[in-house]
Amino acid sequence: MTTRWIDSPIGGLRLHADGDKLTAIDFDASVEGARVENDILDAAERQLQEYFAGERTEFDLSLAAQGTDFQHRVWAELMKVPFGETASYGDISQRLGLDRRGPRAVGTANGRNPIPIVVPCHRIIGADGSLTGYAGGLDRKAQLLNLETPGLF
Repeated sequence: MTTRWIDSPIGGLRLHADGDKLTAIDFDASVEGARVENDILDAAERQLQEYFAGERTEFDLSLAAQGTDFQHRVWAELMKVPFGETASYGDISQRLGLDRRGPRAVGTANGRNPIPIVVPCHRIIGADGSLTGYAGGLDRKAQLLNLETPGLF
């Protein structure tokens, strides 16, 4: 496992890689340790910088998130929500063919997404259009959504 700290407009981020796959991004990371060279971390850092600069709308990175089969199904649906758009937990639940308890299960899986920003869990909002839970905090979620669609929140 290799890690790298980067600065961003939403605070310090710690990128985690296993070989040539990005495995996680942590919020509220502090600077620690020497900079380790790694191709996937180089690519992730560059693409995140481009995203925050408004120059990138999609990520092209090899990912290896740890999770259950259900979580992977939810995360795959999150990847289909385009830059600048949002979907509700219910929308994702319907796409997956879940029952009435589906939105809650989607919310739980969404909250366990280990690769935020790249797997755009911030684009999932409440059925009424409100901001709802985000592992990085609602302020960060609003910042990310406003980066993609200025003035949205």
